[in-house]
Amino acid sequence: MGLLIHCREAKMTLSMTGFATCSGQLDGYSWTWEIRAVNGRGLDLRIRVPEWIEGLEIAARKAAQGAAERGNITLNCKVTRQDNGAGFTVDEARLHDVLSALKQIAQAAADHGLDTTPPSTAEILAYRGVVDTEAASTDTAPLSAAILGDLPTLLHSFNQMRSDEGAALHGILTDQLNQIEVLTHQAANIIETRADDMKARFAESLTRVSANLSDDIDAGRVAQEIALLAVKADVAEELDRLRAHIAAGRELLAQTGAKGRKLDFLSQEFNREANTLCAKANHTELTTIGLALKAVIDQMREQIQNVE
Repeated sequence: MGLLIHCREAKMTLSMTGFATCSGQLDGYSWTWEIRAVNGRGLDLRIRVPEWIEGLEIAARKAAQGAAERGNITLNCKVTRQDNGAGFTVDEARLHDVLSALKQIAQAAADHGLDTTPPSTAEILAYRGVVDTEAASTDTAPLSAAILGDLPTLLHSFNQMRSDEGAALHGILTDQLNQIEVLTHQAANIIETRADDMKARFAESLTRVSANLSDDIDAGRVAQEIALLAVKADVAEELDRLRAHIAAGRELLAQTGAKGRKLDFLSQEFNREANTLCAKANHTELTTIGLALKAVIDQMREQIQNVE
């Protein structure tokens, strides 16, 4: 029986965080699927399913890999028997081996200063070979198919939550780009006033320096050096690049698929221009705008860490 996998729908922005759960039952068995995801640089998928159900882990992994492109994802399935253990026997030798291995692991973890959570009785019984049940000697294919049949519903709910959070992130990032645009426009308006102030200061400096020059110092050369300082203080290029980054950010937000890494790189470029603007400002109002830009960019970068 083939498993129909619901591929994730194309959304403008998806969050890397999400959670979903669903349950089902068949022929005296019940199960619960649970999937949760947090931020991650790449795709790290961890799956825990009963080993005695053949093919369950392989099919579950294939389905989950198609559900997301980035994030640390944990997919668990717990299966329990509802008939009070009819046909239930414990392989004592196998149980002894499992308990010994768990004890060894716990001791090794303690030696390295790590705390471990002891597995529950149900989890120990779920290890392959510990329990002999009627299911162990029968075909588990129908049970596996029924359990896997719930995966599309689980993954749809999972991605719906990621989509809802992504929509909220999309709005926040759009607002922050708008704030950056407003601040960039304010900085551009201040440049004219700043230019007049700088000309006045440079002229004053030139007059003061020229009055103290000895006869063998070229006043024209001093004027050239002061003019060079004025060129180095020009922030027009930084403002142009900020405008270009704003346009690139909006274009990325309008795209579908994973975009978190590209947005993160863009936020670094935003920060670089804001730092340069502050360094060149030499003007109280322009410095204030530069600091405001850095604050918005930092907030934006924090939000981008949640974007797939």
